[in-house]
Amino acid sequence: MIYPRIAEITQNLNDTRVADIQSLIAAEMKRVELSSRIRPGARVGITAGSRGITDMVAVLQAIVVEIKKIGAAPVIIPAMGSHGGATAEGQAEMLAGLGVSEQRIGAPVVSSMEVVELGDTEEGIPVVLSRDAMACDHLVVVNRVKPHTEFRGKIESGLTKMMVIGLGKHQGAVLAHRWAVRYGYERTLIASGKLIIEKAPITLGVGIVENGFGQAARIEIVTPEHFIEKDEHLLAFARKTCPHLPFDRLDILIVDEGGKEISGTAMDTKVIGRIMNIYEPPLEHPHITRIVLRDLTEKSHGNGLGIGLADFVTQRVADKVNHAITDVNCVTAVAPEKGRLPIVGRTDRMAIDYAFASAGPVNADNVRLCWIRNTNKLDRMFVSEALLAEVDAHRDLEIVSPLKEMNFNDQGDLLV
Repeated sequence: MIYPRIAEITQNLNDTRVADIQSLIAAEMKRVELSSRIRPGARVGITAGSRGITDMVAVLQAIVVEIKKIGAAPVIIPAMGSHGGATAEGQAEMLAGLGVSEQRIGAPVVSSMEVVELGDTEEGIPVVLSRDAMACDHLVVVNRVKPHTEFRGKIESGLTKMMVIGLGKHQGAVLAHRWAVRYGYERTLIASGKLIIEKAPITLGVGIVENGFGQAARIEIVTPEHFIEKDEHLLAFARKTCPHLPFDRLDILIVDEGGKEISGTAMDTKVIGRIMNIYEPPLEHPHITRIVLRDLTEKSHGNGLGIGLADFVTQRVADKVNHAITDVNCVTAVAPEKGRLPIVGRTDRMAIDYAFASAGPVNADNVRLCWIRNTNKLDRMFVSEALLAEVDAHRDLEIVSPLKEMNFNDQGDLLV
């Protein structure tokens, strides 16, 4: 195989950042009059999810400090649906891997999969919520607000989703995804979220929007009657700040790593232009002919939901997939397609060769190839020579290295 020459480029991304998370959280808690909402001695549950949110530890620490100031007792409740193998131990382990532990946060982690029934929505959707959450006097819902990997709507991933699917535990996630097949995600989340706000002790929400580097660009605290409105407002802001590939058409995309802390689907569907959802229309942009996934992160704990979005994976990826964990997550999410094992190349070289052989009439001179670390890290990437004219014409892109050959070691691993 004759490979193209590649050059490293940088992409200018939104870098707006909250300078002092502790001070901002303190000011926001004062604005919403925390001390008049939560009394001394109250048990306050704070949600923590399975995503790798860069500043989540700092946000949780700040919330815990403010709750303790008024004499209340904070606890951390894993809110991640079926992740962690749908077990209490697995969910606590996932949080620990993300730095969320009693030692670091200053509040105990209370993990179980038990739920209580809250009732049915007007559509007939059954809604359940974590028994641990319902045992609290107050709940503070914390989540990143961003485009969702499974659908597009006026609200997507945010506070409402964290209540319905996160605090719903495995059973709640199953119910929400099943009914979304009938009503779509947006209607299911909004209807279920309204019922939770009515029935559960939801007191506050903390919405986080990240910049193009995955850092907190905006943090807002909101009362539950405004959750859906705030999800919509912050989502519009997130669409402007989240990173995207700077090319609308590629022949080959090489992705170094996929993982649950990167995206619920290992690779962000909105970045790679593949949604693979039976009740949502396909994405039209960007259009990528072949995708190669080289590795699965350790923090995924073997969860391979999303590998089915790739055309080719390496043996390294195939060996790391824990099929029991993957099966639970895929079936719960009504997304068995995303757990399918693509064609496996024994090495990076073999997987990339397969991509070249099936990408159409491409050669070293004309192939539109992009090589990224993961779908969250898009400030630096390598591109083939055929893309350099577009790079030159793009105001947010800059070439930062001379062209070089694509190199592999003796084991067939792609070398930087």
